Amino acid sequence: MKRLPVLLASLLALALLLAGCAPAKESITVYNWEDYICPEALDLFTEETGIQVNYVRFTTNEEMYIKLARGGASYDVAFPSDYMIERMITNDMLLPLDHEKLPNFSNTSAWLQDPDYDPGSKYSAPYMWGTVGILYNTKMTGGPIDSWEAMWDEKYQRNVLMMDSVRDSLGVTLCSLGYDLNTRALTELEQARDKLIRQRESGVLLAYGVDEIKDKMANNEAALGLVWSGDAITSIDINPDLAYCVPKEGSNIWADGMVIPKTSKNPDGAIRFIDFMMRPEIAAMNSEYIGYSTPNDAALALLDDDLVSDPTFNPSPEVIARCSFFHDVADVADLYDRIWVEVTAN
Repeated sequence: MKRLPVLLASLLALALLLAGCAPAKESITVYNWEDYICPEALDLFTEETGIQVNYVRFTTNEEMYIKLARGGASYDVAFPSDYMIERMITNDMLLPLDHEKLPNFSNTSAWLQDPDYDPGSKYSAPYMWGTVGILYNTKMTGGPIDSWEAMWDEKYQRNVLMMDSVRDSLGVTLCSLGYDLNTRALTELEQARDKLIRQRESGVLLAYGVDEIKDKMANNEAALGLVWSGDAITSIDINPDLAYCVPKEGSNIWADGMVIPKTSKNPDGAIRFIDFMMRPEIAAMNSEYIGYSTPNDAALALLDDDLVSDPTFNPSPEVIARCSFFHDVADVADLYDRIWVEVTAN
């Protein structure tokens, strides 16, 4: 009987040894925005490839960039926006994509196959695109909105929601002043700063936020909100009193891409994931789930006609013509950061 504990201990040790010898399951870590992928797509990828997906979320490009730049965590696929892709390329943070392993890249719309933020799509594959505009409650505004000036109208006391994002909120304010949303001019940035401070001090601003804006608008908690077009679609589906516009002064048109950071521990799994996301039925699934426009022409053909014809989802050439991409302003990042601190200081 005294030998039983010894025998059990030996068997346990053998089991642990065998477990340690068993091959670990292959995995990738994906770093993406909140609410920005259909969970079923992740399950289907794992089911098909056997690769487990560790899914980690961020809320702004700047948050994502800082996390990757500081290291300490390894991500295999990240989803930055255009200007941040440009910055990451400049700072040598990305692996080039092997397009021979991306057969589904051929589904990409021609205008995004060679974007100016990543010529030849050497480092990024487009994921979604859209616009920045005003989501407004037609019952609270009493009619249509077509100008950024509505976001400063004092009749909307504590009824305006702005993005807690330096590029988005500062960019649309620059547009409202007639300036380039990528300006580096100190006087123009200071005018935009002063206008945003005036918005807060006049009592018009209710709060800054990001993902919660679409929920607050859907719940009739504000009259106007600065949003991305996909969030507008989500909110309008919930609350038919809402409408969306890209103001006449112009705005930001953006594209989010899929990239492989140089710190990736599984670049082969990452490239398989990116190609899987560009498969027409998967791209359509993601687009329908999150409400953003897909840059995948083959996926568009699979989507409901009502969605494709929705100008919020698929804006007209006239709307696109008055919009601009953000570009990297890293050379004046300190200035932008200082301006933003002054805007948001209580």
